[in-house]
Amino acid sequence: MKLSRVLTIAGSDSGGGAGIQADLKTITALGGFGMSVITALTAQNTLGVQGIHEIPIDFVEKQFDSVAADIGIDAAKTGMLSSSEIMRSVAKKIREYKVEKLVVDPVMVAKGGAMLIREEAKKTLIETLLPLALIITPNVPEAEELSGIKITTIAEMKKSAEIIHRMGAENVFVKGGHLSGDALDILYDGKNFYEFVSERIKTKDTHGTGCTTSAAIATGLAQGMNVYDAVKRAKEYITTAIRFALRIGGGHGPTNHMAYVLQKNVSCG
Repeated sequence: MKLSRVLTIAGSDSGGGAGIQADLKTITALGGFGMSVITALTAQNTLGVQGIHEIPIDFVEKQFDSVAADIGIDAAKTGMLSSSEIMRSVAKKIREYKVEKLVVDPVMVAKGGAMLIREEAKKTLIETLLPLALIITPNVPEAEELSGIKITTIAEMKKSAEIIHRMGAENVFVKGGHLSGDALDILYDGKNFYEFVSERIKTKDTHGTGCTTSAAIATGLAQGMNVYDAVKRAKEYITTAIRFALRIGGGHGPTNHMAYVLQKNVSCG
């Protein structure tokens, strides 16, 4: 069996619910082979982020070279890239190794409200990473930051997707979890809009949902799925992970990265 190689370029979450840890769990659960380039270490738990330590640029690049030169990359995703320097470095390596299937998760704010990106880095993200993205996956607050418009309706989600698409991303997936009603997400490919709807699950244990969703999309792309099908499976995966979320810690607990696989096994058994 050919393993699909998926690289996550992101920060480490010491609490295990988001970042590199969530990505690798997701990639493995969906049948891919996960690899990592760690851009930052965080002291983090379900209550918030207590500290961030950035990895030196030369070592970020060394990790990328080690993985790409030997193992190879079928698809990649970016997560926490907290500085302009790291973004430019990652963009350089993506171009150097011709990574075509790139998922950009524009991580800006942690679940507890802590900023995970420097202010000047937003402009760098737009200039360097968006043009390389096969798909970008902002939630509503991130889509507002990128597009510059307030989002309270589906129409405004679509408008923001159009604005972000014009910035260079080939596909835009705006996640509507922050709005009321059903959990409705919008995929825009530059011509058509596609809606993905699921019931809203009442739980505060949603730490790492953005990381998990983008990792699931990257895994699908690495396995040969088109963007629509990769997003569709990722939506099913994260909905199941939230439905069976784990009550761990005193704050926002993590989603259950094995729930989708276990449910599939039960239904086939």
